[in-house]
Amino acid sequence: MTDDAPTTTRYSDLASLAEKVGEELGTSRWITIDQPMIDAFAEVTGDRNWIHLDPERAAATPFGGTIAHGYLTLSLAPTLLEDVLDVSGFAMAMNYGIDRLRFVAPVPVDSRLRMRVALDEAQIADGVGVLRCTLTFEIEDAPKPACVAQVLYRFAEEAS
Repeated sequence: MTDDAPTTTRYSDLASLAEKVGEELGTSRWITIDQPMIDAFAEVTGDRNWIHLDPERAAATPFGGTIAHGYLTLSLAPTLLEDVLDVSGFAMAMNYGIDRLRFVAPVPVDSRLRMRVALDEAQIADGVGVLRCTLTFEIEDAPKPACVAQVLYRFAEEAS
């Protein structure tokens, strides 16, 4: 797969974003999920399941080694979203919720992931919008994505 740098598009108003409903907004860069990242996530969250932390024991599983936490994959959304969407022109942009979340395939240690972003819906009123996006976390050279999430982001335009 290519290591081409993603193209970040800057948006500063909801109308220009709403024009993209039904379209893919872009794809992030690839990021490697290594054991130190998995270990750090386990430490921060307290999720110390051996399938994430014990390479020897995990080697005997069908996965052949440790796998990343599903929520570690999802937690990459903010940083990978910055590769696709520059929202610095808004007064506010924040997570608003998740409507649907599926961890479709495990992420083996040392896998590379990237995230595709599609804009499904935009509800806008009085300079505030709620955008529904589908985030698809792809594993390099894998037939299925690691995670598919329908997420909501709330945006507010700068006051005129």
